[in-house]
Amino acid sequence: MDYRAAWQFLDDLQFFKIKLGLESMQGFLASLGNPQEELRFIHVAGTNGKGSVAATLVAILGRAGYRVGLYTSPHLSTVRERFRINEELIPHADFAALATRIRDILAGRQITYFEFTTALALLWFARERVDLVVLEVGMGGRLDATNVVVPEVGIITNVTMDHEAYLGDTLAAIAEEKAGIVKAGVPLVSGVAADASRDVVVARCAEKGAPLYLLGIDFQVRPAGDGTWGYLGLDGTIPGLQCRLLGRYQLDNAALALAAIELLGKHGVARVGKEEIRAGLLAVRWPGRLEHVVLPLAETVPPAERRRYLLDGAHNPDGVRTLVAALTRDFNYADLILVWASMGDKDFGPMLREVAPLCRRIILTRPASERAAAPAQLRACLPAELAEKAQCVEGVGEALALAARLATAADLICVAGSLYLIGAAREILLSTGDGQFSG
Repeated sequence: MDYRAAWQFLDDLQFFKIKLGLESMQGFLASLGNPQEELRFIHVAGTNGKGSVAATLVAILGRAGYRVGLYTSPHLSTVRERFRINEELIPHADFAALATRIRDILAGRQITYFEFTTALALLWFARERVDLVVLEVGMGGRLDATNVVVPEVGIITNVTMDHEAYLGDTLAAIAEEKAGIVKAGVPLVSGVAADASRDVVVARCAEKGAPLYLLGIDFQVRPAGDGTWGYLGLDGTIPGLQCRLLGRYQLDNAALALAAIELLGKHGVARVGKEEIRAGLLAVRWPGRLEHVVLPLAETVPPAERRRYLLDGAHNPDGVRTLVAALTRDFNYADLILVWASMGDKDFGPMLREVAPLCRRIILTRPASERAAAPAQLRACLPAELAEKAQCVEGVGEALALAARLATAADLICVAGSLYLIGAAREILLSTGDGQFSG
């Protein structure tokens, strides 16, 4: 298959619904020669912050001279975003060749989209002989397709409510699934809050004999008054740090990455200096998470006619609370224009109602996904005084165009509610990625 055919073959697998379980994945990897056994991993689970932590790890380890594979999900614009070695996406030819190999070995057997991409990532990283792989859990942990590895260190960023239909409807139940990545004797770094989720993680680590290092207890962040912050780590302190990623919560994410790097050093897996840490934190990028961009209305217009956008993939209650905190604390603007979409299987009402009071105008839309809620459904969940500010627009492009007309250069256009929306918006605003087939 060429790249176009490989992409189409993979995309067709989306018709096979989510399937949690390890037996089929283990058997399939055995048929591929168990590429995971040739690799060393950092395994990253959690409700929010997984991608930011993973990207931070890659940026810092890359500055220290390591070749690091990164596997994340979902992607925003192109499936190739899921597979990286340091800053480089998987080449089209490599994607096509490995997808063809997987298809041929499958020989008509059914596999899910996520199982396919996980296998492809492991094959590519093994072939490229990377030094380390940062492997992000897709959903949960215990039965996730990535949970076939024994890592050097595990990370559980946090546990909040999300994917209740699959993971459970209590914090404790969801934490049980996340804590399924804990392996015997393997150290775990976590930012779980002091609630039922922490109780579960502590108990699982004790059961497995896995050393546990908790944010706020074993290591912590100390913001300084000059915009920098200090990391108070497992074995020392690093003052005067700066993080390129926006939002106070990104300091906690960075601390989780730094604690994991400390543990890699303790076990002789990877050694990283303080200056490499500083450089990595300033270089890390994670698109679609409090991503602030300023764009002209057209190439010929003066700077006064620019529009400011904040793109954030907040799609669960904790993510929306974090977005609201950032909008009220970290950004200055005259008025806020919101472009919002949600998936229909989410409890979107409370999330939209939390951010809506901050906005002068609300534009409700939907990306091209069969799971997306209709704009009218979104508007119906708003109380009358907020619904008056809301307008339904079917296409993402039309919604962005309307927002640009309604806003001034002093306003902020916030695009949020779904990573599918963020991917579509970035494609339109920034011309990123492959598009559907080309690139």
